[in-house]
Amino acid sequence: MAQLRVVVVGAGMGGLAAAADLARAGADVTVIDRAHAPGGKMRQIIAGGAPVDAGPTVFTMRWIFDGLFGAAGDRLDDHLALIPATTLARHAWRSGGTLDLFADIDQSADAIGAFAGAHDARGYRDFCARSQAIYRTLVKDFIAAERPSVAGLTARLGPAGLPDLWRTMPMRTLWNALGDYFHDPRLRQLFGRYATYVGASPWAAPATLMLIAHVEQDGVWLVKDGIHQVARAIQDLAQRQGAQFRFGTGMERIEIEAGRVAGVILTDGERIAADAVVYNGDISALDAALRPVAATAPAARSLSAVTWCLSARTAGFDLAHHTVFFADDYAREFSAIFRNRSITAAPTVYLCAQDRGEGSTHPPGAPERLLALINAPADGDRAPLDDAAIADLTERAFGLMAACGLTLTPVEPPTVTTPTGFNALFPATGGALYGRANHGMMGSFARAGAKGKVPGLYLAGGSVHPGPGIPMATMSGRIAAARLLADQAGERRIVRIPVAGLV
Repeated sequence: MAQLRVVVVGAGMGGLAAAADLARAGADVTVIDRAHAPGGKMRQIIAGGAPVDAGPTVFTMRWIFDGLFGAAGDRLDDHLALIPATTLARHAWRSGGTLDLFADIDQSADAIGAFAGAHDARGYRDFCARSQAIYRTLVKDFIAAERPSVAGLTARLGPAGLPDLWRTMPMRTLWNALGDYFHDPRLRQLFGRYATYVGASPWAAPATLMLIAHVEQDGVWLVKDGIHQVARAIQDLAQRQGAQFRFGTGMERIEIEAGRVAGVILTDGERIAADAVVYNGDISALDAALRPVAATAPAARSLSAVTWCLSARTAGFDLAHHTVFFADDYAREFSAIFRNRSITAAPTVYLCAQDRGEGSTHPPGAPERLLALINAPADGDRAPLDDAAIADLTERAFGLMAACGLTLTPVEPPTVTTPTGFNALFPATGGALYGRANHGMMGSFARAGAKGKVPGLYLAGGSVHPGPGIPMATMSGRIAAARLLADQAGERRIVRIPVAGLV
């Protein structure tokens, strides 16, 4: 039998994982990407002469990566230096107050009790228990399995699982459900921010996203030399299995012959023949004839961002690796983005201090690598922000951090990326960083699954099931590879990726 030829379009996390699994299974795998390095949104920018992580910064669900490497007879720890984080994040409010969350639930509960009182400390413990229960209900039959319909998920769980599925609270919004656990509005802000992990508003996202709390308590790791090393490690894994990589290589179109995939045409006119293509890009960039679901309409897009990558000296506030600075009116931030298509006057600022955290040997007082981010509407395919607007946003974002006590002295001007820049990096998205916004009960079922609309086309990445983020996009690639291989073998079974670490 001839060797299966697969082209993987896009060396983001889903494409990398698919390439590793397919090459291990014996396929002839070629990965193309118009960028010059792996990782997709997990990119780096040079600031102050040093590489700064300019995309996702939180590494969780380690079991997905252990499984990917373990399936190849390899060990993740032999290729990545991972340091367990004891402090998950630091949070500060312009109105006053600072709160750390920890990997240890008891330590976090004590901190919340000192911050907001005994009621909310008890509420936090109940919140953690519910988040764990939601995770347990969904991890095997939703996260690690092919995209199901509501009926399909119900069938997978069976009659005994229906009460547990109902308790995932898909009918309630995250913001509404948080009121069951926390009286202090600052805590609702803090935990409502989990919606932004999938590019959504806490006022529209389902309460099911409470499961993110358990994901973090199950482990957050810092990656030595930056989180971009995760992409490098998976690329190396794929290459050890035999996959070939061609960077600086763009795709013009996917070629269809006799109603199925026949190869890809590159931007320079070269043709690469293929029996199958794994497309690791936003589904909206595909031709309508290839998409199993419609392109994401602008109003349904997830959050975009404005980011600042810089090297700076800091003073006045003791940063953690992950620090969040909140203003006062959280609801206005999301109504501005999703209703008015604008950025609120005082947006929440996330700051990743890449040289801080457990295991850090960074000299005190020396310049450090920083990524600052505020949420923005995904309108990067419309009129771009001009220099005056960017300067105003810089003043507002850095002003909020200053109001919380942080002084930043940049070594050189920051590198700013706006929704327009993200749309250029990731075409047809408008700069949306998470695909479709996960809003409403059906939001989780609106994403495409692993199969395209024509035979031989498979889909991976943050715009398809199970969704955005480093572990989810990686899982999407594994699911796409498993579906492809099952189809080649004539198997009609639902594919599932083995799940570990149910604690």
